[in-house]
Amino acid sequence: MKTNVVNKYKEKTHEGAPAKRTDVEQQLRRSVMACMLWEDQFYESGKDIALRIAELTQAVEPETVSRIAIEARQKMNLRHAPLWIVRAMAKLPGHKAFVAETLYEVINRADELAEFVALYWKDKKQPLSAQVKRGLAKAFTKFDAYQLAKYNRDNIIKLRDVLFMCHAKPKDKLQAATWKALVDGTLESPDTWEVSLSSGSDKKESWERLLRENKLGGMALLRNLRNMKESKVDENLILSAIKNMKTDRILPFRFIAAANYAPQWESAIEQAMFKCLQDREKLPGKTILLVDVSGSMDNKISEKSDLQRVDAACGLGILARELCERIEIFTFSNELVQVPDRHGFALRDAMVKSQYHGGTQLGNALRKLDQQYDRIIVITDEQSCDRVSDPKTKGYMINVASYKNGVGYGAWNHIDGWSEAVFDYIQQFEK
Repeated sequence: MKTNVVNKYKEKTHEGAPAKRTDVEQQLRRSVMACMLWEDQFYESGKDIALRIAELTQAVEPETVSRIAIEARQKMNLRHAPLWIVRAMAKLPGHKAFVAETLYEVINRADELAEFVALYWKDKKQPLSAQVKRGLAKAFTKFDAYQLAKYNRDNIIKLRDVLFMCHAKPKDKLQAATWKALVDGTLESPDTWEVSLSSGSDKKESWERLLRENKLGGMALLRNLRNMKESKVDENLILSAIKNMKTDRILPFRFIAAANYAPQWESAIEQAMFKCLQDREKLPGKTILLVDVSGSMDNKISEKSDLQRVDAACGLGILARELCERIEIFTFSNELVQVPDRHGFALRDAMVKSQYHGGTQLGNALRKLDQQYDRIIVITDEQSCDRVSDPKTKGYMINVASYKNGVGYGAWNHIDGWSEAVFDYIQQFEK
């Protein structure tokens, strides 16, 4: 059989367009940076994506894998995918030297200590490796009594079990006493909204006390607006809490979810969302923004969420509107449609309702654009059904899915993820 022949095989997107050739590092990044672990996406199962992440971890240099895992946790605010990467690293002799420090960096919440052990034992129960023990032990020292008590849940793997397994050493006498209380089961119950409401107290009174005492974090506040509304909580307290909430580490689309649940406070939620943009430098010149509203973008981000991938795209689109000196915004599916120049949630509504959510004709949209611009930003799941041309000038393809193949490489600057950090990358790249 002849072997010296032209290779006619080309990678394709799920809708059939020629995909750009990528290296293993790019493949790992695109599989991770918008991944809710085990959650099915429109074209691929969560299981397939998780298996691909594990396989690519083996193929990528260990130091690079470590950087990707840390970036996914600290910049993209993903929780489970970084832990899964470290689990894959722990199986590989060439990657083991990076396991302890990477695990320490990606564990930012106390419950992630036990969650990692659950992932480690997913296939079978086995002793923890020395590097894993070292990373868990170091990570344990991050958390105070309140944080440990908050996540000291009666799960199959408990925090005290992890403490015994990793043989962590406390930093000081106070931490030693905290850990003893954790082992003995005498840690004081934390004053959280979960504890307060499960105690049988009046819900309205509990919410109002927590708000007055500033005991709700930003995510907890946004997630519980509907519950507060149903409990008839004092509106002034709610609005004051929204105004003063910390917005760091909250992804843009979370504000969209909150506004869906509590539309009467949409204006206050919108202002909170824009808080993270204060004093941010704008991208100079004219920007064209293309937002994918095809049918695959209507896929839920996770089974437990009402949010769709298009909400993640719209969240980034809303931020882009505020971070660009001059901007024109379009959506694309079967058609290219220009969107009215609106701000905030009104812009979200205009994008979602701009056209029927059908195929992904990104190539067609790019051909129809006849404006002059300094840069073009495309927010998409990259599953175009037609060939995608190179940008005329600076071009950025922001990928909000985890599919195997994509179109935004080569002359395109490719960015994975749905955190506002993607715009930090553009700013730094152009400087």
